[in-house]
Amino acid sequence: MNRRLFSGALALAPLAAHFTAHAQAPAAVGQAAPDFTAIDTAGKSHKLSDYKGKLVVLEWTNPGCPFVRKHYSGNMQGLQKEFTGKGVVWLAINSTEPASGDYLAPAKLAGWIAEKQGQPTATLMDESGKVGQLYGAKTTPHMYIISPQGQLVYAGGIDSIPSARVDDIKTATNYVRQGLTEALGGKPLSVASSRAYGCSVKYKDA
Repeated sequence: MNRRLFSGALALAPLAAHFTAHAQAPAAVGQAAPDFTAIDTAGKSHKLSDYKGKLVVLEWTNPGCPFVRKHYSGNMQGLQKEFTGKGVVWLAINSTEPASGDYLAPAKLAGWIAEKQGQPTATLMDESGKVGQLYGAKTTPHMYIISPQGQLVYAGGIDSIPSARVDDIKTATNYVRQGLTEALGGKPLSVASSRAYGCSVKYKDA
């Protein structure tokens, strides 16, 4: 089965990602968030460790995915605006490989984000998939929160209802908003991990 023909299919990420024996284990909640460097859609380099001292959100995205489009009906942009306004660094990451039908070149991806009035701190290109695999990102969206001390404190879905229906947003528990609010208030996260849902990340074949 060609997975690229089913980019809109629901994928539920396992709580523990499985990798081949020689691959590095993905980032785990409660451990140090792996450092990485990636180039944004404007050609600027970003290194995760440069943001130490701030809360950081990593958002895996793919505009071709119905689940991403669901949350870009206003939900994702609202979160970005609310929390970057409170000093949170928000990095959207696209790990879609160039051969995928969902791939958007940097300028087109930046244009889509601008058209949707998205407000991430930066949108990073990860065509090789190295950053995504470092974090075990399985779906779009797949969300991560990193503490100011550089520890991964949340990994999972954006909310509690795994659907592509916009109407479900208002009744779902938004784990990202909840986690960021708690973290900004100096509290431990009441939900540190959840099942990510969405389209499978279109990684480059090994």
